[in-house]
Amino acid sequence: MRSLHARVMTLRASARRAAIVLLSAVTIVGIFSAPAQAGSWDSSLSSVGPNYESRRWYQPSSSTGTTIKFTGCTAGGYTVVNVTLYKVVNNFPDTDYTKAAFTKCFQSSTSTSTGNWNDHGAGDYYFVVNDGGGSYVSVKYLAVSY
Repeated sequence: MRSLHARVMTLRASARRAAIVLLSAVTIVGIFSAPAQAGSWDSSLSSVGPNYESRRWYQPSSSTGTTIKFTGCTAGGYTVVNVTLYKVVNNFPDTDYTKAAFTKCFQSSTSTSTGNWNDHGAGDYYFVVNDGGGSYVSVKYLAVSY
């Protein structure tokens, strides 16, 4: 009969081998798995005024661009809401990109307007509603993907 110490040492060696095999498998899976997809978030807007700034989000360098969708818009008789994408720039004014005029979302509570912006590199982004003036707007559902 082997001593208790010999059995414990054998167990420890087996556990070490199992841990190495498991760690190797996890590493291999991590190396060959596809990179993480970019992110997204959704929300709604309720009577936001001109120059309203959305929450900020971090967009990685692996992004293919930004898509913003508004579904079910109302704006007190207006039929357009302008959406401008901004990138936060430290110590300088934030960079603004093309303004998208959303009109289709006013057709019904299920109609969607979509704006697409090219990739402008990694960084913090946000959008502004009706920058420069316009009406208060409500949006039943909005989605941002990047």
